[in-house]
Amino acid sequence: MDRILKAARASGSLNLSNRSLREVPDEVYANLEAAGEGEKWWEAVELHKLILAHNSIEVLKEELRNLPQLTVLNISHNKLTHLPQAVGQLPSLKLLDVSFNSIVDVPEEIGSATSLVNFNRSSFFPLSWFYRFDCSNNQLKELPRSLGNCINMSYFKASNNSISCLPEELMSWSRMTKLDIEGNKLTTLSEKLVASWAMLTELNASKNMLDSIPESIGNLSHLIRLDLHQNKAGSATSVKEDIIVKATRLSISSKELSLQNLGLTAVPSEVWESNDIAKLDLSKNSIEELPVELSSCSTLQLVDDQTYFHLQVLILSRNKIAEWPSAMFKSLSNLTCLKLDNNPLKQIPADGLSFLQNLQILDLSGNAITLPQLTRQLQELYLRRMQLREVPSDVLSLHQLRILDLSQNYLQSIPQGIKALTCLNELDLSDNNISSLPPELGLLEPNLQALRVDGNPLRSIRRAIVERGSKAILNYLKDKLPEN
Repeated sequence: MDRILKAARASGSLNLSNRSLREVPDEVYANLEAAGEGEKWWEAVELHKLILAHNSIEVLKEELRNLPQLTVLNISHNKLTHLPQAVGQLPSLKLLDVSFNSIVDVPEEIGSATSLVNFNRSSFFPLSWFYRFDCSNNQLKELPRSLGNCINMSYFKASNNSISCLPEELMSWSRMTKLDIEGNKLTTLSEKLVASWAMLTELNASKNMLDSIPESIGNLSHLIRLDLHQNKAGSATSVKEDIIVKATRLSISSKELSLQNLGLTAVPSEVWESNDIAKLDLSKNSIEELPVELSSCSTLQLVDDQTYFHLQVLILSRNKIAEWPSAMFKSLSNLTCLKLDNNPLKQIPADGLSFLQNLQILDLSGNAITLPQLTRQLQELYLRRMQLREVPSDVLSLHQLRILDLSQNYLQSIPQGIKALTCLNELDLSDNNISSLPPELGLLEPNLQALRVDGNPLRSIRRAIVERGSKAILNYLKDKLPEN
């Protein structure tokens, strides 16, 4: 512990996650005052990042105020029931994560901070830099009104609590872009409150008790993702139709239509009746087949001298599609991204992708099928949980590939030909049966930045090297290459 704390005084960053801690060591609160013998005090820096996640900490002390330069505080996945008032005396705090605890209330002081001009422990001023707060998965019944003082708040997550209403003071969150309040007890969303979040791009208010949907949602021109499922607003059918209408209206400005997680069994006609959709997300539904009308989304139209886009991104993840829609894909030649993961696909014809010559991203994860012939311009390929026993030979000819995910399969080895994928940035081989890696894999360094091999019975590489990360593994493999 002394070595870790000493390093923190030199770097300003301290990570004590996953250490079975029951309390925060007093030396952490003392920070610079705990400098040991032989340390040069003038070279020490204030702590600005503190990670205490995944421990068993029950109390965060008021001495937290002794860390005024803290910008990041993560104490998620612990056993806290309260937050100290001192959290409001961290004037530089930007990111606070207290998720997955048992917190019953958030102190009003969280919307305040010690003045940098007049340093007085007892005085509080608006915490203007605070912009990211995650208090999800706790036992909160309400939020402090003072959160409205955090005018730069852009990301707020309070899902899976028991919050019954949102303070009107949150109207000051004019920079809010992502708001997640899923799984609470909200009965209403204020029209004025929603209207004030003009920059919102994602809103998740699902699994609440909402009895109506605010009309002001339709005016959020930046909104891309809207999730209001499992609420009490009228009948399930009327709520679903209302959401579809509002999402379609939003797509006019965003060019993106998101109808995920609505319990749809068929693709609604609003999809192909919308002339200007570039991205369509129908994931997490119960759709069994795709209508031929969907192919009309590929038709380029010129209306009043305005060009309407082809459909470029199609997300069909987690549905019930069993048959490969070859006929429809013949008309969607401009697709650049196709996600069909986690469907009960029976098979894909060998030429199933032949019409998608612009495809760059393909996800077929979770389908136990034989791969079709892959298009050469693919840049991202996701083949998780496909019961693969060897790396498909077609993959080794995808010379533009940047991301390749082969995790959670039954691979026992990696072919030497992997060295041909010189553009790879990310390679996920985790959770397979791989016992050794070919030295040729080391040739992909330095382009390959992320190599994941955890969950394999690797015998050829010492655990100490694996724990040092991707670069260490690749350099080790490279050193094993013959000198010629």
